Amino acid sequence: MVTETDLGLDDGRTLHVYDTHPDDADGRLAVFWHHGTPNIGAPPEPLFAAAARLGIRWVSYDRPGYGGSTPNPDRDVASAAPYVSSIADALGIDRFAVMGHSGGGPHALACGALLPERVLGVVSVAGMAPFGAEGLDWFAGMAASGVASLRAAAEGRAAKERYEASADEDADPGFVPADLAALDGEWSWFISVVRPAIEGGPGGQIDDDLAYVAPWGFDPARVTAPVLFLHGGRDRVVPSSHGEWLSRRCPSAELWLRPDDGHISVLGSGTAAMVWLREHTGGG
Repeated sequence: MVTETDLGLDDGRTLHVYDTHPDDADGRLAVFWHHGTPNIGAPPEPLFAAAARLGIRWVSYDRPGYGGSTPNPDRDVASAAPYVSSIADALGIDRFAVMGHSGGGPHALACGALLPERVLGVVSVAGMAPFGAEGLDWFAGMAASGVASLRAAAEGRAAKERYEASADEDADPGFVPADLAALDGEWSWFISVVRPAIEGGPGGQIDDDLAYVAPWGFDPARVTAPVLFLHGGRDRVVPSSHGEWLSRRCPSAELWLRPDDGHISVLGSGTAAMVWLREHTGGG
């Protein structure tokens, strides 16, 4: 069961929060889920059964501009850390782990880097590396639609808004056959988080993409908690070179490269990643 609440922030804005909050929450590991682009923040239902077995409590939120959260056009990736800290305080959660998929990966890393006293472990699934990362051809292997979208963001807000106003909705997003099979199966769940994000307008996606190609506000190398990078070798949305670069950058990192998976199908290893998280946070 997922409960949804609105958390008021000191600046007058609101974050829409999700919490599975089981009856025995005190004995469970709280894991903050960071959603991709464009999604709302509901936690990953296909992983609920595994979470129950592993003693994991999901907590998440709509990033500003999505769902029930107030827009914050100037947010950077680092802003995830104070958002998560505020939610954890409100829910009485002291220490926790973080897990993000796609655009949620950088936001999970932000929490690991900026909240070292609270974050026990980090999992980034198909997450991107910082824009302009030294030694990384950032766009290599990325689908043409993703390149065009993120290059527009790199030109600034006006260019990105023009791009979204004229973008081809039928453009190939970069999904490989394994992704399409996953989307026809249990990961059809994505429909329930993508559709409301899109129906809410492009604001959240524009703010996300602008944040990805701007300075993140932290260095991933500052993550001291155990961190797992999980990436599909056939990913054309965020190429696996991003996960490989990040794993070399983070001193406590482990890389799981799934050679036959793409951007969505790699979530088939989500349960194994949760087991890893439990084992590396003292709960295995």
